[in-house]
Amino acid sequence: MNELNFRTLDLNLLRVFDEVMAERNLTRAAQRLSMTQPAVSNALRRLRDLLGDELVLRAGYGVEPTPRALMLWPSVRDALHQLREALAPGDFNPALAQNAFVFTMADATAAKVIPGLVDVLASEAPGVTLRVVPLTTRDPRQLLESGEVDLAIGHFPGVLAELGAQHLQESNPRFMYERLYDGEYVVVMRKHHPLAQGALSLNDYCAARHLLVSFSGRPVGFVDEALTAVSRKRRVVLTVNQFFTAGLVVASSDLLTVLPRHFIGGTGVADQLVWRPLPLDVPAVHVDALWHRQHQASSAHRWLREAVRRTAQNNRQVAPVAAP
Repeated sequence: MNELNFRTLDLNLLRVFDEVMAERNLTRAAQRLSMTQPAVSNALRRLRDLLGDELVLRAGYGVEPTPRALMLWPSVRDALHQLREALAPGDFNPALAQNAFVFTMADATAAKVIPGLVDVLASEAPGVTLRVVPLTTRDPRQLLESGEVDLAIGHFPGVLAELGAQHLQESNPRFMYERLYDGEYVVVMRKHHPLAQGALSLNDYCAARHLLVSFSGRPVGFVDEALTAVSRKRRVVLTVNQFFTAGLVVASSDLLTVLPRHFIGGTGVADQLVWRPLPLDVPAVHVDALWHRQHQASSAHRWLREAVRRTAQNNRQVAPVAAP
């Protein structure tokens, strides 16, 4: 953008651009902006004229951004956020706040974190509301970048390895993270399963039929990767995207599954299940909170992260089932 264009730029055009990029749909962007769709289209046309780029192109029921739009959007979103923070200074007061926060996490993670977080809201922030949406990916950065969620909580080994390398090279990384707790995963089966008596050997484990919990739908998980490392494999005959569903299925079948140990008591069928330690070494399962850097200095988001940290480390949850 040349100097003349920048001096005459209407900043409202950037707000429209930001919402269109987040929603990928002109109608939804217009609703969020309290504008008509023709007004949104007109604003995009004016911005296109200024930048000399189409910015978005029609695709199906929405729009797809051009490479130039994808390059510009992170800077525009950060600038708008900093402007909002500057125009609305002041510390977050949880007792008076009316904020609404959106999380993404797996059901087993929610079972560990959310009960205690509800207690925190009731005692400290009665006007604050939370919404939890399903975690369907091991890389939630796009959800954070678009503003669809405020905080992602889960096991993101690939993302954290990449971010760790970036943090060594960048003074202002786009995403921040914090370790919340380490998860223990165990083999779960119905109480009267043929393998339910005695120790579980690796040979018996590999010979059994398995149920895999995969948020993204990938047909392999971290256990399969660990088996491959020792030249072994298992037969996965069913894949689901919820730990809760997995618990119900194995309670009434001869399938084995792998669940977080703390979650067994929350399946609703814990009295029908037994668990055994995994018969092979697997990498530690770390559960982390991940957020966009634009929230780093926000007093409201700081309070949210601190509340999550407290509840993840000292939470009210269903007691885990002991191995018989």
